[in-house]
Amino acid sequence: MTVYFIGAGPGAADLITVRGARVLAASPVCLYAGSLVPRELLAECPPDARLVDTALLDIDQITAELVRAHGEGQDVARLHSGDPSVFSAVNEQMRRLDEAGVPYEVVPGVPAFAAAAAALKRELTVPTVGQTVILTRIAQRATAMPEGEDLATLGRSGALIVLHLAARYVDRVVDELLPHYGAECPTAVVAMASRPDEIILRGTLDSIAEQVKSAGVIRTAVIMVGRTLGAEQFRDSHLYSPARDRHTC
Repeated sequence: MTVYFIGAGPGAADLITVRGARVLAASPVCLYAGSLVPRELLAECPPDARLVDTALLDIDQITAELVRAHGEGQDVARLHSGDPSVFSAVNEQMRRLDEAGVPYEVVPGVPAFAAAAAALKRELTVPTVGQTVILTRIAQRATAMPEGEDLATLGRSGALIVLHLAARYVDRVVDELLPHYGAECPTAVVAMASRPDEIILRGTLDSIAEQVKSAGVIRTAVIMVGRTLGAEQFRDSHLYSPARDRHTC
């Protein structure tokens, strides 16, 4: 049988994909991160499904649950918040399933940065202003960043930076980006994107830290820093331009 790694989306239960919901509804076993995945999603599971909250399980215990279900001939829905492609710890699970000979598939989901952009009503790429988005995090005690991927280095590009898992360290973020982006660079923080308790903070690189601390935001947030967040005067894209010849490739 198959393990399905499903992106549950950023928070709102109805932001799971149609494919993800269909697989969830057909899987007799569901493993989910109870601290991050909305409980409403579990209503999509079969009434008699075995539900396993992985919030307090380590990687070996999680793998054992997946292998056990496979051995019993049961498909497994492994729900991850956001999208499995970034900051999801899916790689280490897939590696262990490869070793155990257990087949799996990945069902993409709506990532947190996309939900944050929607909340801000912003396109993150703007013609002639910015066409590059950097998704990253900062070094913490648990996991160091690879050489050359620190904020001071990435900030030299001037591209829009999207930071996950960094709200608790907002002062560090500001200090490391100020030399490259300047105090007046548009900055936003979206916490609990797409959820009823969503928090949206808008400001500049110089003002955002105080807003974050005043709002009590320390987790489940995305920090965005870049010129495209404040772009108002820019050239229309070529895609829908009246001057474009639509009869050629």
